Amino acid sequence: MRAFTNRTTRKIALIGAATATGLLLSACGADDGMSGADHGGPSAPATASAGSGATAAPSGAAAEAGAPGAFNDADVMFAQMMIPHHEQALEMAKLADGRAEDSEIKELVAAVERAQDPEIAKMRAWLKGWGRPESADHGSAHGSAHGSGSEGGMAGMMSDQDMKDLAAAKGAAFDRRFAELMIAHHDGAVAMAEDERKNGRNATARKLADDVVRTQSAEIAALRRILDRI
Repeated sequence: MRAFTNRTTRKIALIGAATATGLLLSACGADDGMSGADHGGPSAPATASAGSGATAAPSGAAAEAGAPGAFNDADVMFAQMMIPHHEQALEMAKLADGRAEDSEIKELVAAVERAQDPEIAKMRAWLKGWGRPESADHGSAHGSAHGSGSEGGMAGMMSDQDMKDLAAAKGAAFDRRFAELMIAHHDGAVAMAEDERKNGRNATARKLADDVVRTQSAEIAALRRILDRI
């Protein structure tokens, strides 16, 4: 009876030891599996697929600059070309001060300044976030060799002579010339924006292109009505 009791005791002790060992090994395994999360260990690198012809989505400073998501060459070109295009529209708007006579022309000038100055800041931020230069060789920035509605440079850009003629006009003559030139200028911007809507990838850039088409098409219609009555 004493021998049986000793054998039983030893068997229970062996089972307990085996159980404890198993629990210890299990705990070690769980700790190894969580080491990357608990202790800052390495994790699998994240990958981004931007699609054919596109650049991966920016992060960090680029995202903070307001250009989240993947982008492509069409997005970059849209920003690079629209910045000087908007800048010239603002130059034309400044000429209205002391020259424009028609109240609707003055209202439209104010609308151009409210919309396009902030849009320039946005596009500059995109290009900075994307790591792209603000300017690129897309033809004559001011259409100086081609005149208004330039075919060789950016569509709708005014020539230096166009700007001089506008600056020399006053009153009703200024209003008519301003309306004519701004219609051509807006037509060029709308064409560029429609190209971005068709070929661009970045959602933020395409949203701005939508805004350009909508607002500048409405302004073109308003300018044509002004020409009809002055």
